[in-house]
Amino acid sequence: MRKWRHRLTCLWSYRKQVAGPQSNLCAPLQSVVPDHSALRSSDWFRQALSRKPTKTPVSPESSRSDISQPSSSDRPPPLGPSPAVSPSPPPTHVGAHGGSSSGSGRWSKDYDVCVCHSEEDLVAAQELVSYLEGSAAGLRCFLQLRDATPGGAIVSELYQALSSSHCRVLLITQGFLRDPWCRYQMLQALSEAPGAEGRTIPLMSGLPRAAYPAELRFMYFVDGWGPDGGFRQVKEAVTRYLQTLS
Repeated sequence: MRKWRHRLTCLWSYRKQVAGPQSNLCAPLQSVVPDHSALRSSDWFRQALSRKPTKTPVSPESSRSDISQPSSSDRPPPLGPSPAVSPSPPPTHVGAHGGSSSGSGRWSKDYDVCVCHSEEDLVAAQELVSYLEGSAAGLRCFLQLRDATPGGAIVSELYQALSSSHCRVLLITQGFLRDPWCRYQMLQALSEAPGAEGRTIPLMSGLPRAAYPAELRFMYFVDGWGPDGGFRQVKEAVTRYLQTLS
């Protein structure tokens, strides 16, 4: 018995020296027993490292299928001339009366005729415009009191009308000769096209030849004494000039 007590005393003092004063001397002795589960996991990890990786055979077909093919958007454009593209036909202008204007200079302006008249001759001017617009040619006419922009300046509207018309018809009457504004219209029409034959068409109505304005002596006029008031000759003169534009 004394021998066992002596051995236990020696073992107790040895543990105290090794563990130190802060250690729990009453802890069970199984703490010094190795953990078999930890040993098993370390052995498995060591065996896994020692194994050699196995190579899986790869067939040529599978290797080719793994290579991504470029999409159609990624492919470069083919070399060589590009395919010919047929040019689109030029737009066809359709006039106010439904006529086609492809290749015609008539539609380069908004109106075919600008009718210049005095206020006294408004009814006669309206009859002339109605005749020209209702003809087979479907002439586009500018009548100041009908087609001028409301609120626009009178001089500016006249200049715009003359510039936007191929021909000018001067309805020359007693009222036209007395009106300074009509004289201004006549001079403005001559200045717009001084050398263009057929663009300015004087229509004498109710006046003798001696009353023909001196500014217009270098061009022929249409005599309005006929049964139709000279409207047919005016229409033919305008149509003849428009045919030179096509």
